Amino acid sequence: MSDRGKLDLLIKNSSVVLKDEVRILDIGVKDGLIVQLGHGIDAPALETIDASGLTVMAGMIDAHVHLNEPGLGAWEGFESGSAALAAGGVTTYIDMPLNGVPPTVTVAAMQMKLDAAYERSYVDYALWGGLVPGKLHELKPLSDAGVVGYKAFMSAPGGEGEDIFREVDDYTLLEGMKIIKSLNKVLALHAESEPIVSRLADAARAEGRLGAADYVATRPIVAELEAINRALFYAEQTGCALHFVHISSGAGVRAIHEARERGMDVTVETCPHYLAFTSATMVEKGAIAKCAPPMRDNEERERLWQAVREGRIDLIASDHSPSPTSMKEADNFFDAWGGIAGAQSSVAFFVGEGHVKRGIPLTEISRMISGEPAKRFGLYPAKGEIRLGSDADLILIDLNTTYVLQKEQLYHRHKHSPYIGETFHCGIMAVYSRGRKVYDSETGLGSEKRGTFIR
Repeated sequence: MSDRGKLDLLIKNSSVVLKDEVRILDIGVKDGLIVQLGHGIDAPALETIDASGLTVMAGMIDAHVHLNEPGLGAWEGFESGSAALAAGGVTTYIDMPLNGVPPTVTVAAMQMKLDAAYERSYVDYALWGGLVPGKLHELKPLSDAGVVGYKAFMSAPGGEGEDIFREVDDYTLLEGMKIIKSLNKVLALHAESEPIVSRLADAARAEGRLGAADYVATRPIVAELEAINRALFYAEQTGCALHFVHISSGAGVRAIHEARERGMDVTVETCPHYLAFTSATMVEKGAIAKCAPPMRDNEERERLWQAVREGRIDLIASDHSPSPTSMKEADNFFDAWGGIAGAQSSVAFFVGEGHVKRGIPLTEISRMISGEPAKRFGLYPAKGEIRLGSDADLILIDLNTTYVLQKEQLYHRHKHSPYIGETFHCGIMAVYSRGRKVYDSETGLGSEKRGTFIR
């Protein structure tokens, strides 16, 4: 038989995580798609893998990453960032409109980002547009160009200069929601009240309270709740679909969940670092663990885990927001750059801690890292599940291994992360993007960067 008549890939005897169950199955792949799914598949294949003892899941769709091109590739670029994502089991990511310079708030800036990504990404990608003051007229052209939705900050995102991403004022937020509703898109929100956090930060600086615990105190949960409820009120007036990113508190999750129960089109995301670490970590590890909103105390972390167990968290995303190491070495905690370098650790942490240690079903884990982001952001049914006809975006996972993450194992550009030194309770053995092996635990990254833009 010629190669043309063979499967490209046959994975045999693995525990396959489907939408509603886990079954021992074989998976046949041809031309990047899952074309066979069943027991005892005996078709000839160019590559056959006996995956006995391994678990196969749909690749993670990381809906919240900052790869910082164009303009700030020295922080993180598509090549290094997508390498880390691929090694971590992410087969599709959605890149945020910041911190690239210029940010993705015009079609011209979007094209610059696409040019920077072309033939430099190991896995597939989509893009967010931005909602910022003075650019309401750019929302429709960005939609026509293929963004999945829009991101807005309700607190200052940081950075200096004219051509950077800025937070929304109330007028921009309200009018932007009206336009985004008319475009049938989603508005993703960083929900912290700028008047609250900026006044508290100014007071702390004036009084010389400049440590990690002082920083946490300037971004209290009430600032998150105020912003959430203000945005929900505007969404009720406009009918705009909302997605709240990196929610850090149980009360925040509850407010969003209650809005959904009232019939609002709203979803909630949290991040692995809010489930892995606490505010004490920020004191212990320093600014490599600085983020906004900050990590909370252990009780708050357990409230988030309870929300995960109860199905009140829609999706998990890394919020990979890297920077040069020097930007984490400021004289005081407030001046250090805020952002977690975590692209490579999301799947291994969430599966290991969530399933292996806490017993959350793999079907629920897969829903949060794959199924829900695919459906929410228009990537389903091509992505998000292991099913006939879907893209062969697959992770092979060993649930019976542990390891301690070392700096040398990281693929992102600057080798700092709060996950270094932490124990992981499963291992990513191989990752396939549309049937192409992009990562193997023994040989490392593949050589081909054939990730494509998904409109």
